[in-house]
Amino acid sequence: MLKKLEIATALSHHPKLLILDEPTSGLYPVVRSEVLEIFQNFIRDDEHTIILSTHITSDLEHIADRIIFIDNGSIVSNLEYNEILDNYGILKCDSKTFDKLDKSDIVKYKKNKYNYEVLINNKNKLKKKYKDIIIDKITLEDFMVLMIKGGK
Repeated sequence: MLKKLEIATALSHHPKLLILDEPTSGLYPVVRSEVLEIFQNFIRDDEHTIILSTHITSDLEHIADRIIFIDNGSIVSNLEYNEILDNYGILKCDSKTFDKLDKSDIVKYKKNKYNYEVLINNKNKLKKKYKDIIIDKITLEDFMVLMIKGGK
């Protein structure tokens, strides 16, 4: 309830911009949902903006238009959220398939014990180029993990 009171207090001043750091951390799922709904209502028009710093990617999936991903003070990615969903994907493959991939098609990859997870861009083009592979949909969390932990 305290978090909702803090948000209500901030909104009572009718700001055009809210800058929030981890606004839903520690909240129960129902309360988190209510807070995100408040944020969605706030940004519904084009006159209000929220800059949100969070590690809870599901919050971003609910309200973010643009994802600016920062690691150790450097911008790793600055993309529209829909651009990430529409263009990026994950290819899970064995080492033989990985070795056949054109390295320019790989954004990042992570070698696991039994397979590779490969972050690719332009998934529709690559589905045509590599007809025998399956490219999975990407989540924001997958994207972030591979961008940081993945090799090139």
